[in-house]
Amino acid sequence: MGRKAELTGRARYWFDTTLARGTSALVGWLAFGCLMVVLPASAVLVWTDPRVPASRSERLAEIWRLTGETLRLGGATGPLLRVLLSVLLALVALVYVSTLVGLITTGLTERLTALRRGRSTVVEQGHSVVLGWSEQVFTVVSELVAANANHRYGAVAVLADRNKTTMEEALRSKVGTTGRTRLICRSGPPTDPALLALTNPGAASAVLVLPHDDPSGDPEVVKTLLALRSALGEGEGPPVVAAIRDDRYGLAATLAAGTRGIVLESDAITARLIVQSALRPGLSLVYRDLLDFAGDEFYLTLDPALTGRSFGDTVLAYATSSVVGLLRDGRPLLNPPPQTLIGPGDRLIVITRDDDTARLSDCSGLVDASVMTPWQPAGIRPERILILGWNRRASLIVDQLGRNAGHGSVIVVVADRAEVTAEQVRQAATDVAPRLTVTFRPGDVTRPETLRCLEIDSYDSVVVLGPDPVAGQQPEEADNRTLVTLLVLQLLEQETGRELPVVTEMTDDRNRTLAPVSPGADVIISGKLIGLLMAQISQNRHLAAVFEELFSPTGSQVHLRPASSYVLPGCEASFATVVAAAQQRGECAIGYRRHDRATAVPDHGVRINPDKNERRCWTDRDEVVVIARDSSPVRC
Repeated sequence: MGRKAELTGRARYWFDTTLARGTSALVGWLAFGCLMVVLPASAVLVWTDPRVPASRSERLAEIWRLTGETLRLGGATGPLLRVLLSVLLALVALVYVSTLVGLITTGLTERLTALRRGRSTVVEQGHSVVLGWSEQVFTVVSELVAANANHRYGAVAVLADRNKTTMEEALRSKVGTTGRTRLICRSGPPTDPALLALTNPGAASAVLVLPHDDPSGDPEVVKTLLALRSALGEGEGPPVVAAIRDDRYGLAATLAAGTRGIVLESDAITARLIVQSALRPGLSLVYRDLLDFAGDEFYLTLDPALTGRSFGDTVLAYATSSVVGLLRDGRPLLNPPPQTLIGPGDRLIVITRDDDTARLSDCSGLVDASVMTPWQPAGIRPERILILGWNRRASLIVDQLGRNAGHGSVIVVVADRAEVTAEQVRQAATDVAPRLTVTFRPGDVTRPETLRCLEIDSYDSVVVLGPDPVAGQQPEEADNRTLVTLLVLQLLEQETGRELPVVTEMTDDRNRTLAPVSPGADVIISGKLIGLLMAQISQNRHLAAVFEELFSPTGSQVHLRPASSYVLPGCEASFATVVAAAQQRGECAIGYRRHDRATAVPDHGVRINPDKNERRCWTDRDEVVVIARDSSPVRC
């Protein structure tokens, strides 16, 4: 047995060695194998044929003929020269046909490979172009699909340095059905003008340049904007909406985008929303409704019948739309003084269901002045705010709190020394020191003993920040510590018997449902927020200035005010009455939040742009959503 195994191993080694010699050896073994099967089978057929020739030479000629027909080698019989010539012609035909088949197969393979790589030019007109791949891509594409829902045809072209098939599968799983909107993926770096031209940006309705998941990727955004400018030229072109994370690259990105571009600073916007939500709990829910295309959002409308009338008269001129400002000379005026007259070229900024749902309908007859609450200006009181954790946006949050919180407010920062030092916190609080007191306490925010020492129930708001992702770490992994911290806060809430107003910053929207907070709590997904803003602005570039003012520390902002400041508690009144009461205070009422069943409904009690005919009994726990210039926080 040992000798046999040795011979078998030597034979296998010799066979493998001959195969390694190349194509000629492979062809030889293939021919030998075919002959070993065809010749014996042909011999059996000839010898078992009843009409077999009698002579041996004729039988051998018949075997040769069958073998030639099987292998397509001619199979001619007769003199040796005749046989050789037939084999030669057969080999020439075989080489020609096999070469032709190989060329056709190679061409088709290359074409299919090119299509799979996404290197063909997009021929659509009026489509949306998305450049780059980050956490915002799914939100942006979903919102663009929703915006195209009432259009007959629509298309979204995505160009990123990823495999085309991988991108299509990821978008299909996250976005779902796209309806009438066609989704097109092209593979290649957006910083290459030649590859960027594949998306046909010159014929697009808008171009969106996504920020990188890595905060250090802002230079790539600037480079993409330069490549886009090279592809489009300096003439007219579609509006360009880009986002960066670090404000140090804001000027460079603005210059690269040119006059057609709008650049959003995602970290600054996220910090502003966190601060506004900390001072006005529930505000993130309002912005979520305002920014997505699923409900009511901002539109511009022009109605000549309102020319010459005051702005205060227009707030009750629409039953199913909320008037919030004017667009004058390309500049938005949110919540202007009621006596402001509407000029011939002015357009109204309204919140409505769609761009064709703003229809005039006088609602002044629905106002019941007898249930309005006399106006009493609210005073500004100091706040106690606890910040758990530290990241690159924390210093911006402290600065924004100094601009928005009342004088004498106190901010306590609790974070691990590996994330921030006391000196860094003091530097972040330098500009707000005259107005606020900022203190730092080192500690692990995931440990109950750390938070128990803080008298957690004495704070007006708690802000939970996730750590910055480290190199090689997935961005959503930063949410793991945030979820643990929220569990500890939930335990302390049960111990103290007080539900804390918690504002949570997360990176992955899928973790929102895992967060142990009340259904109506403020959970801010920074990437989704920027994606919603980019999609809105891409449909109407004038909205960029509107959102800039809404998120700014000065000017008109969104507020949640007690309903008892507008109508008497326990009284039934139409929403038109609330709008009229708000207008007397120099505010624009755009909705409300009820607290009777807020945790049992999908919208968490928030209702944006209700019909002004809607009547309800207002309670002292209800809140009214208004756009007002007064930035002082008012809590229920």
